Amino acid sequence: MSQGQVLVLDVLCALGTHYWYKKCEPSVSWSLLAQIFAIPLPSALLLTNDSSSVVGAFLAAYTLFLATLFTSIVVYRLSPFHPLAKYPGPILCKVSQFWAVSVASCGKTHLYRKKLHEHYGSIVRIGPNELSVVDKDMLPFILGPHGMSKGPLFRGRRMTPISDKDVENFTLISTRDPQRHAILRKAWNKAFAVSPLRDYEELMLLRARQLIEILQRTCKEQGGIGRVDIATWIGYFSFDFMGDMAFGGGFELMSDGDSEQLLQNMTKALYYPALCQHVPWFARILRNLPYLGAPIRAFGSFGFQRAKIRYSQELKRKDLFYHLIEAYHADSQESPFPLIVSNSLLAIVAGSDTTASVLSNVIYYLLVNPSYYTRLREELDAAFPPTEESSLDTEILPSLSMLNAVINEVLRLQPPVPTSLQRAPTRGTGGKMMGTHYIKEGTHIQVPPYVLHRDPRYFFPRPDDFWPDRWLLEVSNSPDLVLDRSAFIPFSMGPANCVGKSLATLELRALVALLVMYFDMEFDDGFDPETWIESLSDYFVLSKGRLMVKMTTRERRCLAE
Repeated sequence: MSQGQVLVLDVLCALGTHYWYKKCEPSVSWSLLAQIFAIPLPSALLLTNDSSSVVGAFLAAYTLFLATLFTSIVVYRLSPFHPLAKYPGPILCKVSQFWAVSVASCGKTHLYRKKLHEHYGSIVRIGPNELSVVDKDMLPFILGPHGMSKGPLFRGRRMTPISDKDVENFTLISTRDPQRHAILRKAWNKAFAVSPLRDYEELMLLRARQLIEILQRTCKEQGGIGRVDIATWIGYFSFDFMGDMAFGGGFELMSDGDSEQLLQNMTKALYYPALCQHVPWFARILRNLPYLGAPIRAFGSFGFQRAKIRYSQELKRKDLFYHLIEAYHADSQESPFPLIVSNSLLAIVAGSDTTASVLSNVIYYLLVNPSYYTRLREELDAAFPPTEESSLDTEILPSLSMLNAVINEVLRLQPPVPTSLQRAPTRGTGGKMMGTHYIKEGTHIQVPPYVLHRDPRYFFPRPDDFWPDRWLLEVSNSPDLVLDRSAFIPFSMGPANCVGKSLATLELRALVALLVMYFDMEFDDGFDPETWIESLSDYFVLSKGRLMVKMTTRERRCLAE
């Protein structure tokens, strides 16, 4: 063959590779990379016959092959023949998922996504095969009981050193098979039923009382005015309670401090999975990289070790995994260890980090808006008079309108998972209808709560402002008020919504009530409140910075045991 014919063959091989890749959608693996490397090899060998330089022949063959392959991919993704061609979006998003990685690396995906929807509308193409949707009428088709399965994004977040089989079989948040997810979810629902919740509530109130006493002591030791990073203390509380609730104890950050930097290590570990969720195939490679993968491996190992301790220890009280194992293994003889280890990091992150971010944001918004702080305190003092010694009756909290309005408004403005609710048509089905839109298998759909909650079609007026009164006014008596609760999804919705919603709501109500009842708070001298908003970062869950406040203890009777 002449040199020209060899080059034409090389180009045809590249086009054929793209066609095969597009049709078969193979998973990225070392074997796939080896195949792609082998395809231009004959062309390179043929070129060596007409070239004095073997290196030059190989370089020419592989350069032409890869250039043609990538050009073909880009042209197809931008062409009218692509299944998502009719959906608007930035060119860089359509070309490569790595643009989403670059945006995510700054922690501002939620802000970027909001700008996209403001510019392009309710449905935006945010990746070569991915859409972002903020039309509440489409939510049932995506997240509802008859909606779509979980997308591949969750595989990119994997940190625990367990097999893919265990991830798919036992990890609630990563299981994509709807039937398997339903089996796991049934067990989790039982673990958060009324009776187990009473066990968790008792543990939570003990930890809440401990936090209040520590903060009171801090105020006393600092001459009456305590200057603290309240976000850190809330993080300590959430982590200690999570340890009690999920692992039967083992953490004492409030009393001993975080000498092992558990919270900092968790934040570091979540950073890279927040990037890999956009390119899930890269997650396994990243975990094995010497430096970049170290935080992921360390945190994954930490979760694995906590699971081993929980599995081997003598049970002293009924915790999450007690109830979970009881529910899941009622009719099974399987070892409970895969269930514990597969869900250990889910329990750690979902049980501590998400709640801590919401609680910290509640304090921030109350301090920025002191009139609501005053109104909330008046409501709490009426329910729990300062002169009376009583326990915090958690059954009263759901009836306190201002308390719930404040929490709802913070959940609306700063949902704990700002953007990454991803679904996709179930594998093997070919596709799924999303209202009047047919979504082909291989396409992924994201619903960003942060954007949905600030959409003036569903929350008006002042969609970007902290205005708890929107939850208190009667829509029928306020013609200009729009409050569409069906677009309010801080805990997601449907069969894969947050299984711990009831416990999280209980924890939010109780701790907000106690902090407001027992302390006067304001921002510390020299602290710029704007730095708090700037510190909020979308790394799968909402990451936060420092929230410096000065606080004084209020005169009121102590909580009874």
